[in-house]
Amino acid sequence: MMKKTEKKGGASRRDFLKTGTLLGLGATLAPLSTAAAVAKPLGATTEADTAAEDTPPAPQSGTITLLQTTDVHCQIHPHDEMFWENNGMVFRKTAGYAQLATLFDKVRKQNPNTFIADTGDMFQGSELSVKTTGKAFVPILNALGYDLYLPGNWEVIYYKQAMQKLLGGLDAPKVCANMYHDLGDGKRGELVFPPYTTWSRLGVKIGFIGLTDHLVPLRQSPNYSKGIIYTKPEESLGQWVQVLREQEQCDFVIVLAHLGLSQQVHLANLSVCQGVDYIFGGDTHERVREPIVCKYAKVVEPGAFGSFVGRLELEVKDGKIVGERYDLLEVDAKKYKPKKAVQTLIDNLEAPFVASINKVHGYSTVPLYRYFVVENTIDTLILDALDWRVDTEIVLSNGFRFCPPRNVGPDGLAPITEGFIFDMLPVDSQIRTGKVTGQQLLDWLEKELNNVFAKDASKRFGGWVVKFKGMLVEFMAFAEPGKRVQKVTVNGQPLDPARIYTVAACERDGDPPTMLCRIQNVQDAANTPYTLHQTMRDYLAANSPVTPKPRGYAKVLDAPQTLLTQVTGVDYTFR
Repeated sequence: MMKKTEKKGGASRRDFLKTGTLLGLGATLAPLSTAAAVAKPLGATTEADTAAEDTPPAPQSGTITLLQTTDVHCQIHPHDEMFWENNGMVFRKTAGYAQLATLFDKVRKQNPNTFIADTGDMFQGSELSVKTTGKAFVPILNALGYDLYLPGNWEVIYYKQAMQKLLGGLDAPKVCANMYHDLGDGKRGELVFPPYTTWSRLGVKIGFIGLTDHLVPLRQSPNYSKGIIYTKPEESLGQWVQVLREQEQCDFVIVLAHLGLSQQVHLANLSVCQGVDYIFGGDTHERVREPIVCKYAKVVEPGAFGSFVGRLELEVKDGKIVGERYDLLEVDAKKYKPKKAVQTLIDNLEAPFVASINKVHGYSTVPLYRYFVVENTIDTLILDALDWRVDTEIVLSNGFRFCPPRNVGPDGLAPITEGFIFDMLPVDSQIRTGKVTGQQLLDWLEKELNNVFAKDASKRFGGWVVKFKGMLVEFMAFAEPGKRVQKVTVNGQPLDPARIYTVAACERDGDPPTMLCRIQNVQDAANTPYTLHQTMRDYLAANSPVTPKPRGYAKVLDAPQTLLTQVTGVDYTFR
């Protein structure tokens, strides 16, 4: 049964008139309402014309269906998805773009008043994407018939111009209200994409505003987003809501966001969000099964890797929204058979690379996953490979979230293919080494932990806890900034703030030569001849099968070690 809903009011007309210069910058998807003309003498009037003028339009009632995917990360085939049920991990086969196509077709057939959006990270995350610099995914996405797109934080992985061409190749509109062309010398040019669009069905007009992560230049390698200026979402949201509510006269407003669930909840509690009904979120791969009700808007996020589709249904009576219902659809690979035309397209695009993608380099005796905030088997595998390759006291790896799980098979082994190495590490970076003091490590740990657990959600970066080996860290996730780290040992000895330690991590494109994994002023920083991919291949060749169980290098003292989300203070559980 649908929940009753009330239409939210926008800004006042007086406030709107003050921002009249903002008019006309959006795109529109509203269907034309013009009736077909009937040939007749110029200026003539018929009885039918008079009747039409006197007759009110027919009542429009029914259901509007809004679907959302996000953070698919180029995963075109079904995979072993991990679920947290009864305090334990279970795996089921989900996803696949051909399976998504079947689901989309089924929903559209059931309800022609369906609108489908993707909210980012659609061009990064697989070998096929890297080998084609994202181009293979343009025809796949077009084949699914999306109605709207938002660029995510990883859309810049092939740099600005490639991002513009990739998104430009998509048939549907793109929106983003906080990405601007960088004209140099701190000058901000026009928006890269239109800030909003509208769509109308059953007499209801819906407005969509796009907002992506303003921290991209810090979270990603700096060179990726060179030429783009990002602004904070709250700087522009209010004015575009005002335009949609007052000028466009929208009945319902949705923000497409790629900010992370914590930041989306934060935004929904700010007054600039007044007039917004829903935030369709992305970035943090959270599975919101019941909308999170905030002060000004409701927030949802539909998981990752194509495993889930968010569905919002609006009940319409006589052109008015009178109820709503939200749920999360699991893309069960057994339930949704692949759409033949899309599967053929995928097979043809993948054919030149399929032998490489499926080449097995080794095996794991435990499932491989990256869902826990503190430690995961995929990250342990990467740290073990780095530690095996370089002669440093400590090795570091970023707190990435991408890469779908891989379960062990009936033989108790999970194959680690070339394609899965790209899933884990899409960027084949050089390994960089350097020297830092114990105090630098301590300050860096505090900063990184604040990026994950900051009480002020706007200060959270969106990733998990940074990963390390050679160092044991006990910390309080919810302590005050600068007071989270309780104990650090390196190779069994207490961390000495004055001592010099050797460290290794991956190089980030555009970082200063003295930076390593966001640690600044690293001494003797230098790239090794080794890349991440070749290191992983060599490590597996020498050590397979591997058992990369989490080993407690990072120990959280005020939360479960199996913490599955960094979101607190709201009614939400990851499952």
